[in-house]
Amino acid sequence: MLWALGRPWSGWTGAALLQAGIGARAWEAGPQLSRWIQDAGAGAGKGHLQAHATQYGIVLDAGSSHTSMFIYKWPADKENDTGIVGQHSSCDIPGGGISSYADNPSGAGQSLVGCLEQALRDVPKDRHAGTPLYLGATAGMRLLNLTNPEASTSVLTAVTRTLTQYPFDFRGARILSGQEEGVFGWVTANYLLENFIKYGWVGRWFRPWKGTLGAMDLGGASTQITFETTSPAEDRASEVQLRLYGQQYRVYTHSFLCYGRDQVLQRLLASALQTHGFHPCWPRGFSTQVLLGDVYQSPCTVAQRPQTFNSSARVSLSGSSDPHLCRDLVSGLFSFSSCPFSRCSFNGVFQPPVAGNFVVSRGRWVAGNFVVGRGRRVAGNFVAFSAFFYTVDFLRTLMGLPVATLQQLEAAAVNVCNQTWAQLQARVPGQRARLADYCAGAMFVQQLLSRGYGFDERAFRGVIFQKKAGDTAVGWALGYMLNLTNLIPADPPGLRKGTDFSSWVVLLLLFASALLAALVLLLRQVHSAKLPSTI
Repeated sequence: MLWALGRPWSGWTGAALLQAGIGARAWEAGPQLSRWIQDAGAGAGKGHLQAHATQYGIVLDAGSSHTSMFIYKWPADKENDTGIVGQHSSCDIPGGGISSYADNPSGAGQSLVGCLEQALRDVPKDRHAGTPLYLGATAGMRLLNLTNPEASTSVLTAVTRTLTQYPFDFRGARILSGQEEGVFGWVTANYLLENFIKYGWVGRWFRPWKGTLGAMDLGGASTQITFETTSPAEDRASEVQLRLYGQQYRVYTHSFLCYGRDQVLQRLLASALQTHGFHPCWPRGFSTQVLLGDVYQSPCTVAQRPQTFNSSARVSLSGSSDPHLCRDLVSGLFSFSSCPFSRCSFNGVFQPPVAGNFVVSRGRWVAGNFVVGRGRRVAGNFVAFSAFFYTVDFLRTLMGLPVATLQQLEAAAVNVCNQTWAQLQARVPGQRARLADYCAGAMFVQQLLSRGYGFDERAFRGVIFQKKAGDTAVGWALGYMLNLTNLIPADPPGLRKGTDFSSWVVLLLLFASALLAALVLLLRQVHSAKLPSTI
């Protein structure tokens, strides 16, 4: 699949792409993943982004477990540069994600009000009308749309009704595909870490040669892995080609629905109910009443759903602190029985290797063919964020366990799974709400990385677990806004100066004057030292 920055791909040929020119435009909504396609002329939203000292953009990340609002800002006179967009503020919306309002759609819209009121305060009033506002829904709404499309439409209609009541430039609420979510997260991570292009001290842009980072996102209902690769994907549906700052990127991406943290916990709970009658991943001494309707209502647990069961029945379930049985339970989530390609991750899904450093040819696309130029190194390193970060941070920071290697990560998961409920509460006070699930979460992360994605010890050393880059959260939201507001051009910025020519002349003259003064002072000191001393 070919993306540039622009309109849907349908009907385009390689030659037409070249003739179209380059510029950024919005992704179009639709059932299929929209492609970044080259488009002549100005980008989407240019007419709305008025010339002020600072511009703002708002993205509502409507995840499966909760919704977060991010407000970004950037200098208005540098819309097509990079390294300048930062996070201004954020707001976490209380309660569940908007998909949890399937039976009460109006409640989904009402839930956003508190953070939208904060946005009115955080964005200067004279910037309200020119501030683009987007809502992107992810795997929770993808699941709802699969099982109840009418409810999904009602929820989106309700949030749209609320968002249009505010004085911002509302540009739509839509459900992102898993591929979009993965690629936008990859764009965000590499943009923030200045892997696409960097601003040099001499006031010019240059392309760094350190390579891009892969991105791994673990949400509530899905997980995504996205990284640059060297050769065409055997499964073309998992390949995306991007053109950013004049550079071509071939990117592998795949989203695994039902492999987000919350849905994994539900699937493990369903398996524990049917297989053991107790939960080996829960700590001994912990027990709770489980509502069967909650366990089996998700499409992710439909394969484990009994033919007949009382959805209103409650079952008492206790933990057993058994890391070995817990590992077996988690391993059952992955299937390696068949692979229609030369290599797969799991469940028959094609995936290139994650290990090693690669060289990607630098060149350009001509009539649909890639013309090779100079080589560019692609490091086999990854940034893991969202629940990847929270899980590892719990092990490393709150439990005080080393996680620098895969072996240490496995040992840390086993350590947590061996703890009783009393021991966990004593060791990590104030974390009661999610504390019983950290064993399962840690075991899943370890199994997903090692067995699922195929990280070995060498490759794992290149994985960093990160929540933010600077003051900006790592996730798909920033990449989404960068595309829709034309802040990443397909063309290279060239050798544009960050300071005008006259300013550079003044700076150079000052530097030369200081250098000359220092030289004169040094010569005078040398001359004085050579004169004979007098008494």
